[in-house]
Amino acid sequence: MSLVAAWYEPRPTLAAWLLSPLSLLFRWIVAARRALYAGGVLRVERLPVPVVVVGNVTAGGAGKTPLVIALAEALRDRDFRPGVVSRGYGGSNRRPRAVAADDDAADVGDEPPIIAAAGFPVWIAHDRAAAGRALLSAHPECDVVLCDDGLQHYRLARDFEVAVVDQSRGFGNGLMLPAGPMREPESRLDEVDAVVRLVSGEAPRSDSGGRGSYTTHVAMPWRGVRDESRRGDPAAWRGASVHAVAGIGHPQRFFAFVRAQGIAAAEHAFPDHHAYRASDLAFPGAAVILMTQKDAVKCRRFADERFYYLPVRATVDPALVALVEQKIRGSQAA
Repeated sequence: MSLVAAWYEPRPTLAAWLLSPLSLLFRWIVAARRALYAGGVLRVERLPVPVVVVGNVTAGGAGKTPLVIALAEALRDRDFRPGVVSRGYGGSNRRPRAVAADDDAADVGDEPPIIAAAGFPVWIAHDRAAAGRALLSAHPECDVVLCDDGLQHYRLARDFEVAVVDQSRGFGNGLMLPAGPMREPESRLDEVDAVVRLVSGEAPRSDSGGRGSYTTHVAMPWRGVRDESRRGDPAAWRGASVHAVAGIGHPQRFFAFVRAQGIAAAEHAFPDHHAYRASDLAFPGAAVILMTQKDAVKCRRFADERFYYLPVRATVDPALVALVEQKIRGSQAA
């Protein structure tokens, strides 16, 4: 059993118990680091425009990037001009740089090109504050910055915090890293401005003014990895030798999308942010190879006509958008 799988077992495994002393140490480090920022010992940098951070308290994917795109689109519809910053996890780049949709994921990570493809200016750096400065220098028209991940990046001051929770997995065994998936204690959710829960099926409407809302992922038409103008037809794949791969935080969410379309595929889960090689996907006799958009950006260089990816769109609660708008307009007025 992998360590990540052990995190989400109903009861703590032997590995979790053995790692629990390190979890206690990690909890102390997290608390001490945050106290140093709160006390002014470590410097917090504020950008000249409002900052909205979308993150989570667990390690691994919880649907942050699709929600960032959906929230940026909603703010753009309300006459804001959003830009996005990210660490560029999985890429080799450390210093501030712009990201284009066709950039190599080995350099910039696998999520920033997806955001750039949605039409927003994107800058990355390990220091998100530096990425934000560079973004605003290159795009002075931007009047709000969204940070994809970074709830724990306290160096960057923020005006609004959104924590995303994958409802299907929750908080696993509830232990801190490395014995469990928690980056911060669950109590951290009491301090954020809004908690958004990723659910399957139709998302319920918020009954808390946007502070507790839901999001879901809606599947869009399949696209060719090598040629995005090509569309895939699930009906044509039924009965064929189909393989589905997913290197995301919760691969079963993608596999459920595939099964829901009546596609019987051999399922292959890879670690989150996996750096694919052609040999990883050399499935004998494969007629079709399906993947997520996050996987596709890392497979473009060797993909052939058998490769398709599934874009998804996140829904965003209008009450959440209104709450964010109220907060950042108040920040601008101040």
